[in-house]
Amino acid sequence: MTHVVLENCILCKYTDCVEVCPVDCFYEGETMLAIHPDECIDCGVCVPECPAEAIVPDSESFNPVWLDINRQYASVWPNITQKKPPLADADAMNGTPGKYEEFFNSEPGAGD
Repeated sequence: MTHVVLENCILCKYTDCVEVCPVDCFYEGETMLAIHPDECIDCGVCVPECPAEAIVPDSESFNPVWLDINRQYASVWPNITQKKPPLADADAMNGTPGKYEEFFNSEPGAGD
């Protein structure tokens, strides 16, 4: 089992979750975070820390493409273990539907 970062992380990229992760399984893209499914120990401590409610266990119902997106990009984006400020318009973008099609960016973030 693992946890998955979903679409609502795009253009929010709150990093409260990375600060509490005991195994440092978060990876940073330019516009969102990803969880490496082979590294996540399914502890769930990240879930309540996400202001965007963009992290769910893989046992919940969601579009399965998000598990593939997390796996793919966590393999190429840099690891992030420390909290950073969210993106500039995070609060305004939180909850905006259809962010993947319009705003997803596969470019890596800065990492730690």
